Amino acid sequence: MNAHAADARIDAWRHATRRHRAAVVASFALPWLCATLMFASRAGSLWAWCACAVLATAALVLAWRAARRIDDAWLAHRLDARRPDMEDSASLLFARGTLSPLQALQRERLRVRVQRAPAVELRDAWPRRALAASTAAALLVFAIALWWPAGQASTFSEGIAAPTGNAATPRLASMRLDIQPPTYTGLPARSVATLDASIPEGAVLRWTLRFSTPPRYATLRVLDGRDVALQRDGDDWHGEVRVARSMLYRIVLDAPLPRAQSGLHRIDVRADAAPVLRVLEPRRNLSVHAPGQRIWPLAFEADDDHGLAPAARIELVQTQGTGENITTRQSAITLAGVGAPRHRRWTHALDLGALGLSPGDDVIVRFVVADNRAPQPHVVRSPSFILRWPPETTSEASGMDGLVRTTLPAYLRSQRQVIIDAETLLKQRRALDAAPFLKRSNALGDDQQALRLRYGQFLGEESEGAPKLPTSDLPTSDAPAADTHAHAGNEGAPLPAPPPKFGEAGDVLGDFGHVHDSPEAATLLDPDTKEILRAALRQMWESELHLRQGDPAAALPFAYKALGFIKQVQQATRIYLARTGSEPPPVDESRRLTGKREGLGDRADVLAQATPADPLPARAWQALQDTPDAARTPLDIDALERWVRTRGAHGSDPLALIAAIDAVRQSPACVACRARLRSALWPLLPQPPATTAPRARPDAGGAAYLDALDRSGAR
Repeated sequence: MNAHAADARIDAWRHATRRHRAAVVASFALPWLCATLMFASRAGSLWAWCACAVLATAALVLAWRAARRIDDAWLAHRLDARRPDMEDSASLLFARGTLSPLQALQRERLRVRVQRAPAVELRDAWPRRALAASTAAALLVFAIALWWPAGQASTFSEGIAAPTGNAATPRLASMRLDIQPPTYTGLPARSVATLDASIPEGAVLRWTLRFSTPPRYATLRVLDGRDVALQRDGDDWHGEVRVARSMLYRIVLDAPLPRAQSGLHRIDVRADAAPVLRVLEPRRNLSVHAPGQRIWPLAFEADDDHGLAPAARIELVQTQGTGENITTRQSAITLAGVGAPRHRRWTHALDLGALGLSPGDDVIVRFVVADNRAPQPHVVRSPSFILRWPPETTSEASGMDGLVRTTLPAYLRSQRQVIIDAETLLKQRRALDAAPFLKRSNALGDDQQALRLRYGQFLGEESEGAPKLPTSDLPTSDAPAADTHAHAGNEGAPLPAPPPKFGEAGDVLGDFGHVHDSPEAATLLDPDTKEILRAALRQMWESELHLRQGDPAAALPFAYKALGFIKQVQQATRIYLARTGSEPPPVDESRRLTGKREGLGDRADVLAQATPADPLPARAWQALQDTPDAARTPLDIDALERWVRTRGAHGSDPLALIAAIDAVRQSPACVACRARLRSALWPLLPQPPATTAPRARPDAGGAAYLDALDRSGAR
């Protein structure tokens, strides 16, 4: 019982709102209809009465459409807005399908509220200001029509009909352009009452034209040389073509059309854009395998203007082994995406155990997505992302301990990156618990420590038990001085030299190899720069201390100071020691002054001849000058058009340039057309080559001085 009563009350609200909408439209249309009737009665012509009929029909159609817009969705939205007791669930009152038990219970509650609650006003307020302005304008037109003389109205109607009375000149009476986009775009077909349009790539265009006088033939002449013949069907002419690129065309009949209808029409084609791919996981191109890691989460998403293919691929390349024994294995994984056709997302957890990943192996992935363009889809591939499982640390048993070193990791964070990560961690502080926050802050402390040790190598600092970095073997001038002070019991005795260690890298290279680096060619830092670097290390130490304590906010000031000091070090002046020069091969003295050229070749000329620019656009630009001399230079309009179609309009609007060329071809004496073409050619002119600027001419005093020098030299 509650359901029928509630539905009846809602229907009453719907009918009342529809009547209100129709009344508003009628209030706007009625004054204008009266003014049009008065003008038609004074003019006494057929076209005036036709205008009245069109206005009345338009008013009825608008009123009907305004009433039809009051549907279930509109009522649900209005009830949610006007009645808080609907709890934003008014759409359940109009649900047609099967509801869940909770939704059915909510609908029964809403029906009871609709039946028992007082009536609510769902209608819009009357647009009083707009209605008053429209009525005033209609009354003004009514007054003008009331005082319009009948004789002038007849003359006016005859003047309008006079141009169409000449049956010898065909005119375009009506036009319609039907646009059928490709099926894969999902765009609806549409029709426009113009001959210019912007369409998607690959759309089918169908022209429907009607002329005042039926011609013997009709053709659409495209400016690229094609002709689209129109077929007659009664009084209409039809033509159809699939358009893949933008074009300009005009209508050609057996008799010329009026000048206003014989111009060019433009069809702009919107090219199908390639998908935009974004990788969500992993966030870095190089990831290091963590201890105990079994899966590698992968996630990516893509957007497209018309729609994406539902499936995407992950291309896998797994490398195993080292040195010359590296083997690769390629595979692919197909994923089904989720989301809307224009925005899809793909996720996958890569099982490292199933791949057989072991220490020393790499896994390289690339994500591949495609759109649904037909017949050839756009395929987009992401950059490569690498998961690296570092090999286990091994020790050589050969006794040469100095040759086996653990090198610096491939990735070392910069001071700026430490600052960025610390600021990001502060922004996420509220969303993290204490333990994860402290763990991430401590990880930033590790990064700060690694960076501090990296710069500390230039000052000879200890590495605190960490692996020796590659720069520790660089020669520096800040090595500690030898301890030469006297000790008890051996005053005056020379200090013994340290015993040589078998297997040290430097000793082995010096004894059995060839050392390529020269100590005299090293780059050293001056004392002032070293002090700045020491200040940077002190700030890094303070920043690391606060990061270890879980206080990134206190670490940021020290990190910024360290960054400033590092910039000063990078910009500091360096001291360059002696460098070894090149050693050319010795000259063969036996060949000197003999005149024999066997085995000698001519030195190749390193200067290549420059390709001269095409002079055609420059000559055309000069020929289009609005000067008396311009008529003496002929303009080869056909050659200019061929040049534009082949290579001349790159980076500009080629259709606009071709339209300007066609305008000059149709009207060679049109000054405005020539100026428009000349302006369009200006950006395409080649830039003149750079030359030496001529010396400025001297003034009177300078000329007298130079003449005096010449006379003194002649003496």
